[in-house]
Amino acid sequence: MRTNQQTTLKGAAVLSGIGVHSGNPVAITLRPASANHGIAFLRTGMASGNDRLIKAHHACVSATELCTVIGDVDSGAVATIEHLMSAFYGLGVDNALVEIDGPEMPILDGSALPFVKAIDAVGIAQTGTARRWIKVLRHVRIEAGAAFAELRPIDRGFRLDVEIDFESPVIGRSRKAMDLTAAAYRREIAPARTFGMMKDVERYWKAGFALGASLENTVAVGETDVVNPEGLRFADEFVRHKFLDAVGDLALAGLPLQGAYRSYCGGHRMNVGILEALFADRANYAIVEAQGTRRETALAEFGAGLGIAAFAGDL
Repeated sequence: MRTNQQTTLKGAAVLSGIGVHSGNPVAITLRPASANHGIAFLRTGMASGNDRLIKAHHACVSATELCTVIGDVDSGAVATIEHLMSAFYGLGVDNALVEIDGPEMPILDGSALPFVKAIDAVGIAQTGTARRWIKVLRHVRIEAGAAFAELRPIDRGFRLDVEIDFESPVIGRSRKAMDLTAAAYRREIAPARTFGMMKDVERYWKAGFALGASLENTVAVGETDVVNPEGLRFADEFVRHKFLDAVGDLALAGLPLQGAYRSYCGGHRMNVGILEALFADRANYAIVEAQGTRRETALAEFGAGLGIAAFAGDL
């Protein structure tokens, strides 16, 4: 749904599973929220007995190693938010409250498809309030060695162009470029699963990652082939999942983007980093309201008073 009105969910949706890194069980409830609320996570079940509301915003990201984390460990954090955020952005959901009783989102099948199905089951409602966008006005680019990420102005919509290049012959080099629409997202991006190298598993375990990873939720890549007996969902599932992650991380802009995103050998760190570069200079962007009304209001309402947190990436 891409309308000139902000949207939210028509009802509540409940999902449960385990965290791909922690291996611990977790339950979440997706709830409707009012216009201009944005996406926020209500972290419950903490030892202190206190709940914490964490805005889904790049200023609240505390880590980007193997997943994206918002909040902080001491006062409450939520890890691996990128797949749900990708589903919200891909389907055009502007406002929602995510109640979660643990520190990591459930991995489910490793893609965004279970979240898409949950959202579709309850439906999306318009709020009657004009939608706003962040319009990219100037080219912004960040680099790390050969890897880079950039945002460029375009006349309308949001286009992503994601390229990966792995030494593994099973993954190799591939590229996916597409205008982001709900129909295309459902069909081409949402089913793509997270992936990891079998040779890296022991190292991840020692670092406290991938404790919940299995063939049920991760595409396992061996030396010469995919280990999962069912194989891949797409011939280029690896780059499609990186595209999925980019959508989820860029949703942390706080408003939909009008611009073109391009990355080469990027990941969670660079996806979040390009947002930081964009917002570093007010001349890089404008906030535009539906029907052409431009608002020069700052993004303070999305980030002010929010603590900075850490963690993010794919297996």
